[in-house]
Amino acid sequence: MRHGLTMLLLMAGANAMAADDDAGWRDARQMVLVVTPDWNANHGVLRTYQRTGSGWQAVDAAQAVTIGESGAAWGLGLNPTQANGPQKHEGDGRSAAGVFRIGEAFGYAGSADTHMPYRALQVSDYCMDVSGSPYYNRIVDTREVGEQAVAGSSEPMRRDLHLNGDRLYTVGFVIEHNAQGVAGAGSCIFAHVWRSPTDATAGCTAMPEAVMRGLLAWLKPEDHPVFVLLPQDAYARLRTRWHLPAGEPTP
Repeated sequence: MRHGLTMLLLMAGANAMAADDDAGWRDARQMVLVVTPDWNANHGVLRTYQRTGSGWQAVDAAQAVTIGESGAAWGLGLNPTQANGPQKHEGDGRSAAGVFRIGEAFGYAGSADTHMPYRALQVSDYCMDVSGSPYYNRIVDTREVGEQAVAGSSEPMRRDLHLNGDRLYTVGFVIEHNAQGVAGAGSCIFAHVWRSPTDATAGCTAMPEAVMRGLLAWLKPEDHPVFVLLPQDAYARLRTRWHLPAGEPTP
């Protein structure tokens, strides 16, 4: 009898844990969802959803995107830690998989059509990708922190001024992977403009400029938007527990 009671308690605990899997983003009413074919694919399909009283409803048509050149790996976000799949680390060329808050928008122009907090990038702005730095995984202005503080960073945010007119960061937003700045866990994960439909990224998610601008115009901070990236098999396995949009979106 005692053994049976113990098993019931364990099962109840497991069910409660599963029911709470989406506790970190239960307030989200907007979702940007990217599904990829598998962990090693460097491309996927992006869809947008709005949560209503009847659940997640699709907003716009699906859009092809590119992701990390090496695919995806579990990042540090809002979802419970996952062991089934690769784990994100600095320099692995993989995009962060999981559920993440959408942070500030940014771009080369002084303003953008968006309700999200917007950072007009300066030539002095860098994202620190050197693990161990006190500014790791943060966008900082060298006029405030000093040139030495970003020594070794390979992420000048005004790529157009530093890298011969590069337009990748013309407009984009921060995907809040590793918000606590855990050393070596990966940094500077963004959604931004792509170079072409066949050019993968160093770990970000890239898309046409018009699609990015449409996302920024739609996103609203009061709706607590989240960015979700998952390989297709992980999406199918976790959809119910994480209360993701119904069906199994295919990449």
